[in-house]
Amino acid sequence: MSNENEGTAAPTPPAAPSVPPAPASETQDAAPAPAAGEPVTQQLPPTPAPGTEPTQQIPPAQAPPAYGQAPAPAAHGAEGWPPPPPTVPAYGAGGHGGGAWGAPLTTDGHPAPKPKGKGGLVAAVLVAALLAGGIGGGVGYWAAQRSDNGTGSTTISAANTPKDLKREAGSIAGLAAGALPSVVTIEASAGDGEGGTGTGFVYDQQGHILTNNHVVASAANGGKLFATFSDGKRYDAEVVGRAQGYDVAVLKLKNPPSGLKPLPLGDSDKVAVGDSTIAIGAPFGLSNTVTTGIVSAKNRPVASGDGSGSKNSYMSALQTDASINPGNSGGPLLDGRGAVIGINSAIQSAGNGGFGGGQAGSIGLGFAIPVNQAKNVAESLIKTGKPVYPVISVSVDLQAKSEGAKISEQGAAANELVDPNGPAGKAGLKPGDIITEFGGKPVDSGPTLISMIWTYKPGDTVKLTYLRGGKPTTVDITLGSRVGDK
Repeated sequence: MSNENEGTAAPTPPAAPSVPPAPASETQDAAPAPAAGEPVTQQLPPTPAPGTEPTQQIPPAQAPPAYGQAPAPAAHGAEGWPPPPPTVPAYGAGGHGGGAWGAPLTTDGHPAPKPKGKGGLVAAVLVAALLAGGIGGGVGYWAAQRSDNGTGSTTISAANTPKDLKREAGSIAGLAAGALPSVVTIEASAGDGEGGTGTGFVYDQQGHILTNNHVVASAANGGKLFATFSDGKRYDAEVVGRAQGYDVAVLKLKNPPSGLKPLPLGDSDKVAVGDSTIAIGAPFGLSNTVTTGIVSAKNRPVASGDGSGSKNSYMSALQTDASINPGNSGGPLLDGRGAVIGINSAIQSAGNGGFGGGQAGSIGLGFAIPVNQAKNVAESLIKTGKPVYPVISVSVDLQAKSEGAKISEQGAAANELVDPNGPAGKAGLKPGDIITEFGGKPVDSGPTLISMIWTYKPGDTVKLTYLRGGKPTTVDITLGSRVGDK
């Protein structure tokens, strides 16, 4: 197998349940839930038209009893807690006659003696509570009567309320407002009607749009492409070039408007774990959606596929927990200054497909192509229309169970498994060697090696360590090049 063949991502442990388990009485008659599938890393597929996805309303919370209404009776065999409040006593019969408020008189016309002990204490507490309520109401009424202008209003205005709410340019709202006019929603459709929605962003003032290859692949050969800006203006577009292995594509607006504002590009090599991130895109067709998070990890080797059976794409990705979903593909991942540090491209799926078995959604594991790599690919596509890949000219066994990337030993002639005139062959590598380090970083698999190689440029010299018979050897390799996708 060649070093551009498919790879698979490592599964992740299942997520914890989102709600506590229901009591046994509520689950006796429920059918058993189907077992969840293994998690997979996948490209963010173009999303279908909005309004077709299943949704689920949040059930209303059970409302408390209305004021003055008696609470529901306690369960059979148990006393309710707290007990219901006592009924407010009515005025005593006889209107203005003597005696305690609401208390009956004895035969000699005197009030009954006060109860003693615990019962008397409870009664006193209740009377005190009622009295306090009455005093409070009286004070409130008195204050209302003495309010300004004698209107009786108790409305209070907050002091020092600013007339205009201004947001700092460096705030999330400020950065989003500055970036949104340069982000487009891409609609791609093939001649047979197949297609979907993705995202892209303005790369230069000539009207080039940077996005993912899998967003536009369906329309690359005779299909239709449209780019819609945040102000609703829609433009026809065409593919300038695309790189399947990198999952990068460049579009060109056919009649670009004047005054296009390219998004500033950051330096993905200087990104640190914990840095703030902002993702902009059209998840499930919802254009101009902004989400935030942090950089969760760097140099994450990811082999991603769109599920169509085509070859995988490889990246040494930036990992983020900013929520990204199908339709975010090709959109910018910004840093805390508003500069692009990556192109959102793939997510780790929980494998259950969401409600109703539909498309998978965000579980907080998103992956973006580092912008330094994407920029190199974009420049090549704009100049020549074709991608250029750095190579070491070996065939890597992507299924090997070894601590490193094993060079294939079978499946082709030895001179095809390791090109004797290629970079690795000239450095002395042979079929069966296991590459354990590349550029000073550990290599744990074939896909990891490929993603590492593609972060460099053809002509770069890199240190490579390999094992042969358990003995490590380190050599310098000058990377070769390959033009176009196979």
